[in-house]
Amino acid sequence: MHLHQFLRDNLQLHGYWVLFIWTFLEGEAGLILAGFFAYQGYFTLPGIIATSCAGAFFGDQFYFYLGRLKGDFLLGHSHFLARKFRKALRLIERYGNFVAFVSRYTYGFRIVLPIILGMTTFPSRKFLWLNALSALSWAVIFSLVGYFFGAGASLVADAKHYERYLISTLAGLIACIWLSHFVHSWWRRRPARARLRRMKERHLS
Repeated sequence: MHLHQFLRDNLQLHGYWVLFIWTFLEGEAGLILAGFFAYQGYFTLPGIIATSCAGAFFGDQFYFYLGRLKGDFLLGHSHFLARKFRKALRLIERYGNFVAFVSRYTYGFRIVLPIILGMTTFPSRKFLWLNALSALSWAVIFSLVGYFFGAGASLVADAKHYERYLISTLAGLIACIWLSHFVHSWWRRRPARARLRRMKERHLS
């Protein structure tokens, strides 16, 4: 079976609910690919915007109320959340409403910020409206990134003919972005790792 037919059959059958789950749990990589597939005709652009907006909105509402109802438990049992807590709280105290709007755009804090916002006295109704606006803007921006990638590629070559190479290129670009975030995070934690290493050495000596 040709790649074109395989993608059409599977994306039209499963694509929207997979995109909903992806955007509920994760970030923009799947949405950019969906935007590209919309240009190729496997999705409709309004369909992926609506689906990803819904996934992002309900995802952050879930995390917000998870923090409101189970925040203390999570803080006591999640090393990752505890490590991010102080910095996230400073951002919330300093920027307030703006943090609620941009939380899904922040690498490393996309899930943490709604949880911690839920643990504060931030009004749930205000979070709902800010979350709705943020989810819509996020869905539009990143779906259009993928869509215009497909449009730009079609100006250079037959996008259908080189589809597998374009998908590989787009996936590679997304992987490079992820890798750059990982390397940047690893580099920033060097002083902390060095302090921990010196403490271990003093303890053993």
